[in-house]
Amino acid sequence: MPSLLITALVFGTVFAAELPDNSGLASLVLGTRFRPGAAFAGAAAAFALHVVLAVTFGSLLGLLPHKIVQIAVAVVFLAGAVLVLRTDDDDDEESRLKADAAGFWAVAGTSFAVILLAELGDLSDIVIANLAARYHHPVAVGIGSVLGLWAVAALAITGGRGLLKILPMRWIARLAALVMVVMAGFTLAEALR
Repeated sequence: MPSLLITALVFGTVFAAELPDNSGLASLVLGTRFRPGAAFAGAAAAFALHVVLAVTFGSLLGLLPHKIVQIAVAVVFLAGAVLVLRTDDDDDEESRLKADAAGFWAVAGTSFAVILLAELGDLSDIVIANLAARYHHPVAVGIGSVLGLWAVAALAITGGRGLLKILPMRWIARLAALVMVVMAGFTLAEALR
């Protein structure tokens, strides 16, 4: 199979797998709190690192028991919900002033750390590892995966900025936390079956 076709197939698969994911929600919240360019730069670097790790070492994730991976993912969702709600206590205007005062590297570093932690043991890591094993073309799989993840981050960050024009940050944070709790519940229910 030609590498361009593999890249396109991987892009579509990873994009679809990542859309409803916790890192997409994290990107959305980052986009509402910080300058979009800096938030995207940090998220893009974290996603690139995850792709390298998933393609290189991803086959080891397949060796872990599926239930343990799902329980870990549920815990990450719940932790993300708690973190989002903890920042929800800030006054919207005060939060925006603090975020605007943060420099590019501070925002990019925060975004990198949040996405790096949100992606640990994530479904997209497993999907990327499986795609790398299936197609035996790590470069094409890596490029398709990175582009898919970056597209979701860009969509979430710009969507978050647009959403902020309609809803106050407090409601966006609560909505994101609720979605994370629901996703944790579904993941945990599936793990305990």
